[in-house]
Amino acid sequence: MSNMFELLHYSFAQHALIAATLIALTCGLVAPFVVMRDMAFAVHGTAELSFTSAVAGLLIAGDAVRGALIGSLVIAAAFALLGRRQREGNTAIGVVLAFGLGLGVFLLSFYNGFASAATNILFGSLVTASTGDVLVLGALALVVLIVMVVIFRPLLFASVDSAVASARGVPVNALSLVFLVLLALTVTEAAQVVGTLLVLSLAITPAASARRWTADPLKFVAVSVAFALIAADGGFLLSLALSDTDIKASVLIAFVSFALYLVSVVAERVRPEPRRQVSGAAA
Repeated sequence: MSNMFELLHYSFAQHALIAATLIALTCGLVAPFVVMRDMAFAVHGTAELSFTSAVAGLLIAGDAVRGALIGSLVIAAAFALLGRRQREGNTAIGVVLAFGLGLGVFLLSFYNGFASAATNILFGSLVTASTGDVLVLGALALVVLIVMVVIFRPLLFASVDSAVASARGVPVNALSLVFLVLLALTVTEAAQVVGTLLVLSLAITPAASARRWTADPLKFVAVSVAFALIAADGGFLLSLALSDTDIKASVLIAFVSFALYLVSVVAERVRPEPRRQVSGAAA
């Protein structure tokens, strides 16, 4: 435990904690809509395919983050075009995902740099976050926050009942595209913390836990943000406390996030009165 407080005096730990907080805020805000819109597979597909674009960025320009960001935005647009209905969208994601993963592994075979760079793409690397990285993450988080505030009400309406929302004049297709772009930005952010393999622990699990506690949409988002913060910051601080081991922060973040989910499931079952779930697929 003393190691944790000692390490927090160093700039790398401070940068990492700020980065984890920024990413948790973004993921916690976006995740409830992912759950309500039943888009867990889209998150998985975006994360896995961002691995391919990150490797491409590493090979071409030595910058995996920018490669992942550009690739995620292209992927979001492709998913929107390939399938607008849920079933078509999931099929399209599955088709592209299989090809993309194979392409990513193929490109990785040409990379002759440090193995740690490739490992960081898969499992994240909080402790390497620089001041510049934190500023970029802060800018991305601000963009996501502003756009989410602007589209919150129509997006909520479209997420709960897209048919009625469309009949009322809500631009459902445009909102879906905007949300996919926000999702791409969020996944790119989260992948820097937990890597492309564990990104669901921040982009899905906090909301899956939060919906066990409340049916109110605003409270749903608030609890999701709180759980994402506990998972990201708690997991990172735990990694500092266990700095004598080789356990990566991303693994501990995933563990904390899953522990919160288990607690939420148990708490839901022991409550005397059943709670009506927020609209969307069951978590």
